[in-house]
Amino acid sequence: MSNFPPATHDVFFFDDLLSPEERETRYKVREFAEKEIAPVIADCWERAEFPHHLVPKLAKLNLGGATLKGYGCSGQSILSAAMTVIELARVDGSMSTFLMVHNSLTMLTIGLLGSEEQKQQLLPKMAALEWVGAWGLTEPSNGSDASALETTAKKVDGGWVLNGRKRWIGNATFAEVVVIWARNLDTNQVNAFVVRKGTPGFTTSKIENKIALRCVQNADILMQDCFVADAARLPGVNNFQDTAKVLAISRIMVAWQPVGLAMGVYDMCNRYLKERKQFGTALAAFQISQEKLARMLGNIQGMWLMGWRLSKLYEQGRMTHAMASMAKAWNTLRGREVMALGRELLGGNGVVGDFLVAKSFGDMEAIYTYEGTYEVNALVAGREATGLAAFKAPPKRAQTGKGQHVQA
Repeated sequence: MSNFPPATHDVFFFDDLLSPEERETRYKVREFAEKEIAPVIADCWERAEFPHHLVPKLAKLNLGGATLKGYGCSGQSILSAAMTVIELARVDGSMSTFLMVHNSLTMLTIGLLGSEEQKQQLLPKMAALEWVGAWGLTEPSNGSDASALETTAKKVDGGWVLNGRKRWIGNATFAEVVVIWARNLDTNQVNAFVVRKGTPGFTTSKIENKIALRCVQNADILMQDCFVADAARLPGVNNFQDTAKVLAISRIMVAWQPVGLAMGVYDMCNRYLKERKQFGTALAAFQISQEKLARMLGNIQGMWLMGWRLSKLYEQGRMTHAMASMAKAWNTLRGREVMALGRELLGGNGVVGDFLVAKSFGDMEAIYTYEGTYEVNALVAGREATGLAAFKAPPKRAQTGKGQHVQA
């Protein structure tokens, strides 16, 4: 299909809940995604290549920095940033993830936790998308248990020496600015450092053979005696809890991403079923087709409201960690159902990348897992609901002289 389908998913008039500025952002990004991204992205996804030629065009929309103010950043509201995320995801999950990692992880970390010198040096070029950012927290052995960092930072004269590995780091193969989280060997606390592209001892390798977000250049990072100057350390990071200042916003954006993917798949299915005929009538006329469309549409309305309410609670200072986890878990679960229904509705074409659905189906699998798996996020919500933690290290047990165990 040559043109992207029209938007038919907003049956509860959610645009009415947006400010004029937020609506303007939404439609500006929608037009860009449909005009510039849609015609080329299926081929890029098939080849697992990032469309670098789109970055200068994306930069003209003035979206860099998202919610940050000053230093050339766009200073968007939470909902404006969310509209950017969903409208990109509606057409392509990879482009949405690319900008979210750049804006709501890397730039936000520097903006909230960096020094004034770091902000002035890095943020203007990053806001203009001249420099792309990546964010290195996850490690090969530590995903959900992100606080158990094994990457180390050793203080030496004039700076720090970093050693360790990171995995699944989006944008890292070409990013100019990478924020690396590492454990300070002197204090045993987590610190963060800015590592620039080309730094000796810092190497990246692309993770191949993904079935999701194939355009995102996820990388393994290896640091072998990688030296960074004292000025590279972010002064606002003194323990792992400081990551929460960044993740509070990034988790909102990740909770919105399934909404965008679901909107795109619904819009594609709605048009497809009206155009394709079987047994002498449009597929849209069949009862089973309409039931599946209605279920997809209902999911989208609920997902949108969850994201909107979460964003408003953040603005009011009332959002909790568990709320963000619940929204992310529930939206990805419902989004998965939308993907599956869309794949069914398109029959054989549901597994062809050109029809969007197969691509989005795969992309949803990554979003279901990253920024906290469904299970971990559900248990975070469950912990707040019950007051009991379901995931924690079991108590150590010591051997007694009689072969029995006692709690240590």
